Amino acid sequence: MTITQGYDLLTNTLHQRRQKLASLINFPVILWSGRSIPRNYPALTYPFRASSHFLYFAGLPLENAAIRLESGKLELFLDDVPASSTLWHGEMPKRAEIAELIGADAAFPMAELKGRTTNAATIAVQDSWTQLQQSQILARPLAPPKSPTGIDLELTQAIVSLRLSHDAASLVELRQAAAVTVEAHKAGMAATGNAQIEAGVRAAMESVIISENMTYAYPSIVTVHGEVLHSEHYHNPLQTGDLLLADVGAETSNGWAADVTRTWPVSGKFSATQRAIYDVVLAAHDACIDKISPGVEYLDIHLLAARIMTEGLVDLGIFRGNVEDLVEMDAHALFFVHGIGHLIGLDVHDMEDLGDLAGYEAGRTRSSRFGLGFLRLNRVLRSGMLVSIEPGFYQVPAILNNSENRAKYKDFVKWEKLEKFADVRGIRIEDDILVINEGREVLTGKLPTKAPEIEELVAVNT
Repeated sequence: MTITQGYDLLTNTLHQRRQKLASLINFPVILWSGRSIPRNYPALTYPFRASSHFLYFAGLPLENAAIRLESGKLELFLDDVPASSTLWHGEMPKRAEIAELIGADAAFPMAELKGRTTNAATIAVQDSWTQLQQSQILARPLAPPKSPTGIDLELTQAIVSLRLSHDAASLVELRQAAAVTVEAHKAGMAATGNAQIEAGVRAAMESVIISENMTYAYPSIVTVHGEVLHSEHYHNPLQTGDLLLADVGAETSNGWAADVTRTWPVSGKFSATQRAIYDVVLAAHDACIDKISPGVEYLDIHLLAARIMTEGLVDLGIFRGNVEDLVEMDAHALFFVHGIGHLIGLDVHDMEDLGDLAGYEAGRTRSSRFGLGFLRLNRVLRSGMLVSIEPGFYQVPAILNNSENRAKYKDFVKWEKLEKFADVRGIRIEDDILVINEGREVLTGKLPTKAPEIEELVAVNT
């Protein structure tokens, strides 16, 4: 695809998105992009990330911008960069050029936005400075994005309905993010043999992402402590006998994400106990992917993972009892506490700034059960959805040594047998699955999951 074709697709897609929104609501909408946050002086800022709701309709990660949507038309509000900034930042495109690129119907300086706000709905952005600006310009208080009211709630529900299924332009970007993420994981496996600490593998993975002019969609998890679900420490040494869990995903320059996890042996060879647990997790991973198709309840996929994981642990002698009974009492959550996955799109956990308004069907609420409370998605799958499938096994001391858990499951867990699997701190296998009319497409399917293939990729450079 040429650059011109890419821009044409973007412009046409943005127009279609505006039209679809206009068919769902009958009031104006103003969406802000947000602004960068300075650290110790104004020119030194934290990385800027535009609001995903703004990105969905504006297409470009503009800073300090807003768009007004009404009846399928878009007005861009953005100040031209002052000439004095050329010294520091070079020549920047003018407001009129940007407006043409995104197919805006009109473009104005930000100061003119205040006169165009009557009866407008919005979604609060994440940074507090822009939230204050939103409230001041709209002349009303704003509820958090997880609990909007009135027309803001109507807008939120409309945007959720649009963003749940991806259009052609978003799929182009999502496939790009997935492809780069696959190569990053291969690079991480190849670097393991020469790395001294986790940071060496992280550097190899993120360098692939950066070299493609992308960023990482979330703080990379590259750790020998796989039982720490969101570890952001990279100082631990890589030692023979360790498993390395890498949860790393790319994000395109326009904000579209991928999310992949692989777990591999530092030495290039799984131990017998590591391989046994790995194959249990892989069996759940494969079965859940095979079940994905339009009309399937995502909750049922989660419960399928729970049953397969539980059955595997019964076969290994870690659990005792009937599989269905064990799942009903949430025994699986001793080792698999989180949900089977989540939505992926303009954020790695797409639209989770909206809380469960996006992840849960209307009328559904979070379960209080130990084994279901962390389920991020509870919807009927539809064509165009992109979801992760990520079963895992974790030996979390705070869970396994909890006195209440020990008492509740004392007759169902063979603790002495579990001790033989002490070299398995954490294993997760995660892929990104697109729901299509014919069933499913694994966007990250070019990255191997079977243990022998993983070993081969690591051992070549060990």
